[in-house]
Amino acid sequence: MDKQKLNKEVLDILEKHKVGTLATVVDNKPHSRYMTFFNDELMLYTPTNKNTHKAEEIDENPNVHILLGYEGEGYGDSYVEFEGKASISEDQELKDKIWNDHMKNWFDGPNDPNYIVLAIKPNKIRLMNSEHESPQTLEV
Repeated sequence: MDKQKLNKEVLDILEKHKVGTLATVVDNKPHSRYMTFFNDELMLYTPTNKNTHKAEEIDENPNVHILLGYEGEGYGDSYVEFEGKASISEDQELKDKIWNDHMKNWFDGPNDPNYIVLAIKPNKIRLMNSEHESPQTLEV
């Protein structure tokens, strides 16, 4: 598959699927949890509280792994394996951009001092279970 088509298929999954797993590294072992993701092209963003374990884990080791796209319909569902480096952002413009009312369960609003955004820059994205027999890798 050419890079342009692969990029389009990956972006399609990132646009349609907002809930996935985020794995961080703790004591050299993976630690996964479900998160809500927002994308801007191939960059991923997820809101969190700055007093969480994941924020501490990313400070210690920024390498993360994300799974997005599997719908549970059975074998053959397309999804992406997203390897990247995470950083913590307190940029108000970014916080305003991804803010939505569902976050009111955890934060007082987009200006809540505990509200931060994890920004994840991809290193490698693998498209799994597409119409192709083997995974397709998008090197970024």
